[in-house]
Amino acid sequence: MSKAPPSKKPKLGASAAASDLPGFLAKLEEDRKTAAASVSDFKFNEKRVRILSKQKTMPDWATGVIYWIFRDQRVQDNWALLYAQKLALKRKVPLHVCFCLVPKFLDATVRQYDFMLKGLEEMARECGRLGIQFHMFLGEARSVLPAFVAEHRLGAVVADFSPLRLPSEWVDLLAVALPKDVPFFQVDAHNIVPCWVASDKAEYAARTIRNKINSKLPEFLTKFPPVVKHPHSSKLLAEAVDWDAALASLEVDRSVGPVTSIAPGSEAGLACLQEFCSKRLRLFASKRNDPTCNALSNLSPWCHFGQISVQRCILAVRELKAQFPESVDAFCEEAIVRRELADNFCHYNREYDRLEGAHAWARKTLDDHRKDKRQHVYSRDELARALTHDDLWNSAQLQLAREGKMHGFLRMYWAKKILEWTDTPERALADAIFLNDSMSIDGRDPSGYVGCMWSICGVHDQGWREREVFGKIRYMNYEGCKRKFDVAAFVARWGGKKHSYKSKK
Repeated sequence: MSKAPPSKKPKLGASAAASDLPGFLAKLEEDRKTAAASVSDFKFNEKRVRILSKQKTMPDWATGVIYWIFRDQRVQDNWALLYAQKLALKRKVPLHVCFCLVPKFLDATVRQYDFMLKGLEEMARECGRLGIQFHMFLGEARSVLPAFVAEHRLGAVVADFSPLRLPSEWVDLLAVALPKDVPFFQVDAHNIVPCWVASDKAEYAARTIRNKINSKLPEFLTKFPPVVKHPHSSKLLAEAVDWDAALASLEVDRSVGPVTSIAPGSEAGLACLQEFCSKRLRLFASKRNDPTCNALSNLSPWCHFGQISVQRCILAVRELKAQFPESVDAFCEEAIVRRELADNFCHYNREYDRLEGAHAWARKTLDDHRKDKRQHVYSRDELARALTHDDLWNSAQLQLAREGKMHGFLRMYWAKKILEWTDTPERALADAIFLNDSMSIDGRDPSGYVGCMWSICGVHDQGWREREVFGKIRYMNYEGCKRKFDVAAFVARWGGKKHSYKSKK
């Protein structure tokens, strides 16, 4: 796996929409002001909040409030930060934002860390302009935050929400380690309908959760009040962050280098949203499954890191419902129902990235066909270097390796072929997840895990006609792709070649 070559294309979210961005940002600021002057004047929906401690209220001695960020790395349009500011304003105490940088996270490489840290640097600057102290700590939250909270007599901790195992464990461990008289709150700032409100169980498919979510949208799909300049200054001043040193401290794979075609940070993400609304949304309903057509939102890198809010994206897109009703409906289905279904799966199924997390019918059919002859078997390294006999698959893999993203339709084909070309379904799932998590900017995400599980293990799907290797798992092939889009044009763009196949291992 080599570093991505410099891209000659303009950065997504940067220059492409620069001329229209100031007006778009001004419109967003005005939209927040119409919701409330500040969060203190806003009726906050308490259903967005869970209390994770026995202590329910801030103690009288509190000298500040902490928002510990992990998943939602932005200032504005952030229900968790808004809730933390509401607590601080009510008690007239300073507000602090803390990020705990761990040297390694799952299969993330320097590619994703570089994108994340540059976004956090932008967030830190915005916090500074608003009188909010931004602190960067090295290490897990349970190791650094309890002592920090106790030493400085901070009276409440607010965390955002992730359904993944490791971040969930961090939250559980911090809840135990914090001082007992400090309340610990969690706010789902990522989903429109909080995950624990949308459903109290793992849903079988989109059809079983769709109405549960859509029926609650009138209550939760509301405007955001602004995060305002915090009026209560702090004697506890944050140390300046050495961002280069933070990046250098990581214990991660550096062979998958940063991409230059996607600009990190909230402002770049909002620029991409503005450009999607003005240029690509009109094509979304009819062309989103065509990898040769620029019809996708391209918002997933910023949404994954929480640099922009999906709720903000929906609010912006829905304004164009009268002009592009089918595209708006299709985007809302994917960005709300399908995405929140992925959070539901990972929250209620701890085996969300393993064969054991699949339904019984899928595990059985994969096991029944475990010994079927594979025409091709590739190693993880051969897959990573796009050395298969399939030029379309190789082109999709090259797009992922070079740009840190892959067209959504091809992600399905890509993962299903990995099932077809590996010796066991367990290895197929592990290889697909590893390649996605290490190369894609939006890897290590519930949608990514569910995408691999859908493709390889039939999650949120049904059984289809039985065939070799796949069993009853839905099948996709090269000829089917040719009927949907111009495969030759896509291959020509990315340069995927057919490689001769050696003897099967």
